[in-house]
Amino acid sequence: MRQFTHELHLKTNGRRLYDITPDVLKWVERSEIETGVLTLYIQHTSASLLINENYDPDVLIDMEAFFARLVPDGDPLFVHTVEGQDDMPAHIRSALTQSSLSIPVLQGDPALGQWQGIFLYEHRFMSHSRRVLMHLIGE
Repeated sequence: MRQFTHELHLKTNGRRLYDITPDVLKWVERSEIETGVLTLYIQHTSASLLINENYDPDVLIDMEAFFARLVPDGDPLFVHTVEGQDDMPAHIRSALTQSSLSIPVLQGDPALGQWQGIFLYEHRFMSHSRRVLMHLIGE
């Protein structure tokens, strides 16, 4: 059994979904692990990870439209507003999505479905530097 770790750094340019699939696939390929488990973990409370369709870009537009309706910026319900009107909604969006993903690795590749991609979902309006820890264990 072998293990590998890596830290993926991404500079975001505001609220949207960023496809990190190519970076993850390249790193897993370099590891030469044939069978195992890949864990991704984001070290932030105002961004998250998710697996979703990466074929039709309209899916990403619709995801953001849904979250904008579900958790509106500047809602008077929120007390935590020190960092701006998008801060508390960002924390709620993170709570509703995921901070970690676990993906099987089979035949040297993450076992994603045909139209699945891995996304970092930035929930803040401003640019940020984000880190995703990657851990791969297998043989």
